[in-house]
Amino acid sequence: MSDAIIIQQPTQTAQQLLVLHHGVGASAQNMVPLGRHLAAQFPNAFIVSVHAPYASDISQGGAQWFSVQGITDENRPERVAAAMPAFIHNLRYWQETSGVSASATAVLGFSQGAIMALEAAQAQAGLAARVVALSGRYAQLPAHAPEKTTLHFIHGKSDPVIHYAHCVAAAERLVALRADVTADVIPFLGHEINAEVMDLVTERFAGHIPKHHWDEVLKAAPQ
Repeated sequence: MSDAIIIQQPTQTAQQLLVLHHGVGASAQNMVPLGRHLAAQFPNAFIVSVHAPYASDISQGGAQWFSVQGITDENRPERVAAAMPAFIHNLRYWQETSGVSASATAVLGFSQGAIMALEAAQAQAGLAARVVALSGRYAQLPAHAPEKTTLHFIHGKSDPVIHYAHCVAAAERLVALRADVTADVIPFLGHEINAEVMDLVTERFAGHIPKHHWDEVLKAAPQ
């Protein structure tokens, strides 16, 4: 927890919690620009960038959520599952620290951080209200839709690290499972978070009303 960077802590009671997770070989510092951008838009949000718990085995000084040495589609789910308890424990820690419930929590991740965020929502129901996957993917495509969690995918069509086809496949599967999902593939964007991505994250937060809220309104409406 001590390696995390608190980007914004409102003086009043926080209305939202935004927890940012970096990619493999990077650090909590790498997500600070996105966090500051969101802080300017959401002044009542508690925003923290979390540092992965393990030293990177591909980048000196960087960190990782799980090892990518010898990674394959076959062994990726096992590695993610092994890292998941600590990831979820850390998220719960920040919910307790901020005083914000899961229903007002957004989990954001870039690349490997996005993999962890997506799989966390599958591993534990009701963990967060929103998951934002930037240049990420599932370890394996989901068999069920996370209940009361909105999923936002943003991916570059020119991403050389994680192909955008993973974003498309995930969106198609989630739509089939009747999940609440948005997916944006940005032309010419690589494996990065630029100003366009930051603006789109803000737009999705501000403009997308979660599907379960609509469902509750419709159920309450007189027939």
